[in-house]
Amino acid sequence: MIANVTGWLGPAEWEAVALSLRVSFWATLLSLPVGLLTAYALARWRFPGKLLLNGLVHLPLILPPVVTGYVLLIGFGRRGPIGQWLDDSFGVVLAFNWTGAALAAAIMAFPLMVRAMRLAIEAVDPKLEQAASTLGAGHGWVFLTITLPLILPGVIAGAILAFAKAMGEFGATITFVSNIPGQTQTIPSAIHAFLQVPGGEPMAARLAIVSVIIAMGALLMSEIMAQRVARRIAGK
Repeated sequence: MIANVTGWLGPAEWEAVALSLRVSFWATLLSLPVGLLTAYALARWRFPGKLLLNGLVHLPLILPPVVTGYVLLIGFGRRGPIGQWLDDSFGVVLAFNWTGAALAAAIMAFPLMVRAMRLAIEAVDPKLEQAASTLGAGHGWVFLTITLPLILPGVIAGAILAFAKAMGEFGATITFVSNIPGQTQTIPSAIHAFLQVPGGEPMAARLAIVSVIIAMGALLMSEIMAQRVARRIAGK
């Protein structure tokens, strides 16, 4: 099957697909713990600045992606305060690198991940956690043994949605890391590049089909997970 896909896609197209999968995988994996902690804080904790945190989490959904990419370029570019520190201290360069594409994709996908997880956490009856706490269980143990198993489908659904969003990210990515074939050219960037040259429409169309298949698969898996959460909460 892989041979058929690689035969259907040209080298440049397959390179863009492979890079998109790589970027989306790391964007999802690295943001998963932060997303889970953020979702739990928004769902369960009361603290000053909670509304501000909620606004910051969802800000990438409202801002133009180009603005997000520009902010990343200022902060994480080679001359940016964070980017220069990472380069000097650890030799990590994000701007115009696939790692920067992963960062941009993670930030753009973060709100969808947090929202799915937060809804799953809010659907869990707090009395179950309180009952475990009264029996002497610590907060960490209660989360691992009570909360996490109940919200696991929601966590998986959030990760799937984030992965799909990361696969389709374009504006922030191209602003922060440009469109370098083999280095930062993901599926959306490749489609944009192919449409700018004569005869590039067939290649762009094939990549668009791949994007639709991946997105639909992710949405279906997310819906399945959401239904499992509903059934578990209903006790069915």
